Amino acid sequence: MGKNFSVEECLNRMASGWFYLSCLVLGSLGSMCILFTAYWMQFWCGGFAWDGSTHTFNWHPVLTVAGMVVFYGAGSLVYRLPQSWLGPKLPWKLLHAALHLMAFSLTVVGLVAVFKFHNHNHIANLYSLHSWLGITAVFLFACQWFLGFAIFLLPWASLWLRSLLKPIHVFFGASILSLSIASVISGINEKLFFTLKNATKPYSSLPSQAVFANCTGMLVVTFGLLVLYILLASSWKRPEPGILTDRQPLLHDGE
Repeated sequence: MGKNFSVEECLNRMASGWFYLSCLVLGSLGSMCILFTAYWMQFWCGGFAWDGSTHTFNWHPVLTVAGMVVFYGAGSLVYRLPQSWLGPKLPWKLLHAALHLMAFSLTVVGLVAVFKFHNHNHIANLYSLHSWLGITAVFLFACQWFLGFAIFLLPWASLWLRSLLKPIHVFFGASILSLSIASVISGINEKLFFTLKNATKPYSSLPSQAVFANCTGMLVVTFGLLVLYILLASSWKRPEPGILTDRQPLLHDGE
């Protein structure tokens, strides 16, 4: 008679391999999204400053990609970690809230940078589709975080209320990430049109800056789609408590 595997152990074995491989890919993609955006701003757009010039604006794409896409995506996947399926949920709730708070903080600084640049140079605020998408995503993110903190982290809410709001919380979580990706892509396009409008090599001729920025946008899309896939994949969702507490042997190794 070989070793008996419980349902709990089998779920962990099946999920962990592909999940951690996906996490490795996601970590690499997320790092590349931030590094590519920072390199674009440094190499082609003159670097960074905090004086109201265009160099102040350059903080905006870097911080919003880091916040609204990479850190936001990482925080959204906390409950997909197989370790979070067992034991108390409070540490994972705290990690989920902390990563999203970090994402929101980076995003706010990125918004301050673009508003500072616009006001210093007498440029209108919030007139483009990119800005509408972005501010909508940030507003929903703020509501989502405070609602999640009040309902799911603080102990006052009943299980009935949490069960009622959980699908809504999950839906808006994925929606905010989708809006953020759309905002980033439109922002990259907008930045290239403005930067290359009067250049000797227009955007349509695909100069090196345009190729690099387009590739950066494709990295962001790939990262976001992979996060959404992991969020929606049923095999990587936290099982119901009844499943995890079932200790009946499922597989018999060596029989």
